[in-house]
Amino acid sequence: MTEDPSNLLAELDLTEYEERALEELLLIGRTSAPDLSEATGIPKARIYGVLESLADNGFVKVIPGRPKMYQSKPPAEILDRAIEARRQEFETYQHTLQALREDFIETFQPLYDSASEEVTPTEELFYVVDVGDPSEEETRRLYREADEHIDIVTKSFEYLDAVEPTLESVLTDDRTLRILFLHPTHLTAENRSIQREIVEHVHESYPGIETRFSENPLPWRGTIIDPSMDYDRGAAIVLVEEKDIPLHKRQAAVTENGSFVAGLERYFELTWTYESTQEYAPPDEI
Repeated sequence: MTEDPSNLLAELDLTEYEERALEELLLIGRTSAPDLSEATGIPKARIYGVLESLADNGFVKVIPGRPKMYQSKPPAEILDRAIEARRQEFETYQHTLQALREDFIETFQPLYDSASEEVTPTEELFYVVDVGDPSEEETRRLYREADEHIDIVTKSFEYLDAVEPTLESVLTDDRTLRILFLHPTHLTAENRSIQREIVEHVHESYPGIETRFSENPLPWRGTIIDPSMDYDRGAAIVLVEEKDIPLHKRQAAVTENGSFVAGLERYFELTWTYESTQEYAPPDEI
């Protein structure tokens, strides 16, 4: 077994007793409530409620008889039911928000408009978020909002794990996606190894994504979506190169200013066309 069962079950968002009972049922198969109570240490006064909750979630089946017996559902079915429960929960939440949309906007839009009168030109150009979870969430938001085009400038795309589910969900025939990596000759041995694994994963898993490698150092990294040379749309998140500042102390700029986004895209296009290569030299060849 490659993974601790408790770590896997924790993803189902169960109570401690529910998790303990389900794990035991998966291990021993069919059993009665009193026997399960004894095996798990769950108090007898609580075991029936725990099993009823697991059955209501679709994780356990109840077998009538004297005594009544309990058995876990197959692992794949447990996951399917957990996903379906979350989907229904989200749809209910979405419906609730849609129902109050009109009142919400009518109440808060005047307040927002009044407060926004004091916004400075700089604040209209961009706002900043901390690097880490906030910047990754902004990046995922840009992926979701892109209608046609996503361009990524990155050293090694080492944050792929954090954004890949969203990225994968938006990859369709209607969107083009390009990634401009920093050429591995500019990376440390450790970062070259990281980059190589990620590049190979991208090429293998997403053949529709175009990649190139910048021959010169990159002054910034980030994501651009739907740029327009008419300066009327687009958005981007940008992290400038600051070698002396630790990553956790840095901030990224987010902009929806069409002119600023077009300027970033001009840099991307010039580098992509004239200062990059499709060839990738693996770490052992550098």
